[in-house]
Amino acid sequence: MKKLLFSSTAVALALSLMLSGCSSKKKASSINPGRKSTATGIAYNKKSKKGKEPIGLQVKDFKGQPAGPNLVYIEGGRFTMGTVEEDVTFSRDNLERTVTVSSFYMDETEITNLHWLEYLNAIQKDSSQEFYESALPDTTVWLSKLSFNDQFTEQYLRYPGFRMYPVVGVSWVQASDYCKWRTDAVNGEMASRFGDKTKSKTKIGFGKKSAKKAPVAEAPSAKTGGRLAIESGNVLPAYRLPTEAEWEYAAKALIGTQYMDENQSNQRIYPWDGSSLRKSKGKTKGTMLANFKRGRGDYAGIAGHQNDKGTITLEVYEFPPNDFGLYNMAGNVNEWVYDLYRPNSFQDVNDLNPIRRNDYLDEEKLYDKKGYNSLIDNHLRVYKGGSWNDVAYWLSPGTRRALDQDSSTATIGFRCAMIAIGPKGKRKI
Repeated sequence: MKKLLFSSTAVALALSLMLSGCSSKKKASSINPGRKSTATGIAYNKKSKKGKEPIGLQVKDFKGQPAGPNLVYIEGGRFTMGTVEEDVTFSRDNLERTVTVSSFYMDETEITNLHWLEYLNAIQKDSSQEFYESALPDTTVWLSKLSFNDQFTEQYLRYPGFRMYPVVGVSWVQASDYCKWRTDAVNGEMASRFGDKTKSKTKIGFGKKSAKKAPVAEAPSAKTGGRLAIESGNVLPAYRLPTEAEWEYAAKALIGTQYMDENQSNQRIYPWDGSSLRKSKGKTKGTMLANFKRGRGDYAGIAGHQNDKGTITLEVYEFPPNDFGLYNMAGNVNEWVYDLYRPNSFQDVNDLNPIRRNDYLDEEKLYDKKGYNSLIDNHLRVYKGGSWNDVAYWLSPGTRRALDQDSSTATIGFRCAMIAIGPKGKRKI
């Protein structure tokens, strides 16, 4: 009887192990697709009999989309987009509605003067003089007939003390051009660092044996515009301006208000909890959480205790980041977003990754700009976030304003975004 019981137990254990082994078998994924196709059974990365020429589909190692320099991963999700403060301007152009945003990457800081000087240095070498001049920020944005800000006109962009201050005086068009250049610059750097290593052979004189040279990075194909092939996994998607929905979602950072299931404890007026603009606890309790205009004539506080630390812009890491790890999503400078301005976008655009990229469904001809009855046309772009020269109302992520895409001011800068594709990578560039 004991032998029978032992035998039955052993059989059950063996079956259990077999079943657990079957269930633990790894399924194919984008990062680990396996050695052969799950559809045909044909092996990947096959080579010819001589072992030189690749045949069939070549599937390269992939560890997930790498995060580009300065980029922070923003996990997508549902949120209530729109104004949560009282609409004191009575614009009613961003009413609350539920939308969903896909995961994406965003710069943790605003683009700085040093970043822009790097851009100018690069395009001066490989672009026309005309394009270089078109990329220069408008430094006259600091001038005012009744305010002595003349020193910033010459000093702000190029003086080393302003290196990590946000670049200003750039238009929406200039910011978009920067995104295109940055895409090429980063992918070019990736091509030189992560290119496939190939061994080349060089003959040493007539009739002598070949000598192997050190492995070198495979040159990017001309067909790919000077970058590696997309299939390599070492090519980043395009840098661009964030959509208005992405920007607002990232600024609110409601991930910090979520505790269980899909419940969020509260909305946010600002990129932090509460209705106060000051830190509520800790050693720095009472200090301002953003750089803004505190009241009529009050840009910073009193000497010896300048609470928000600066009368104009400040360095991009000066204030605490929000729950996504993004700095200055309120104050310092306003920021350009991708969207064309329309007052009724909230009721027109899709509820998944909403964007207004052109005047589809809300044509320019419906507005009478030529007759001076409207300012709306196809060159008006949205900017958000509030600045050093704005009162607290504009620091709320749901507020929105617009300016001509070719215009610039001392209060508007920008940061870049990028779509997140597939599994999140674990490496930085």
